[in-house]
Amino acid sequence: MKSSRPGFTLTELLVVLAILGALTAIAIPAGRAVQARSRTAGCLSNLRQIAVGLESYLQDHNQTMPDIAAGRKSKAEDVPVLETELASYLPDPKVFKCPADHKVFEASGCSYIWNSSQSGRHRLKLEFFGKTGQDNRIPLVSDKESWHPGESGVNFLYADLSASTKVNFGVSP
Repeated sequence: MKSSRPGFTLTELLVVLAILGALTAIAIPAGRAVQARSRTAGCLSNLRQIAVGLESYLQDHNQTMPDIAAGRKSKAEDVPVLETELASYLPDPKVFKCPADHKVFEASGCSYIWNSSQSGRHRLKLEFFGKTGQDNRIPLVSDKESWHPGESGVNFLYADLSASTKVNFGVSP
């Protein structure tokens, strides 16, 4: 009588390893896509919080947009920018860091850039490439770089204080 030992044969072990390899090859890209979408959602959340701070600023300043520079290259620059002007309206400075940004925030203090063409304008007198303040598709804040998946790779905060991953502004003919 032949005795059988418990365990796997070499063929069974190779089949199991091949299946595990295939599952890993499928899971890693899917996991990265989920991470990218979660960073985009975190960024949009930050832009919405900036919108709340901006709304408070507008109420305190007669509905006039902050007169600030688009951004700065380093924290050492002494210029009024988004993160310095809205700091008192937002409790956590981390709101100015996009989750997908791994360099710019550390150097400049903000992952976002202000549309400086709107600086000092009244909320109802905004203008952007022929669009007027009555059109809510005027961008106010956007990512400094294209960090996100998608067509533009950039998230926007618009004049109606909504945040979007889509480019929702155009120009007048």
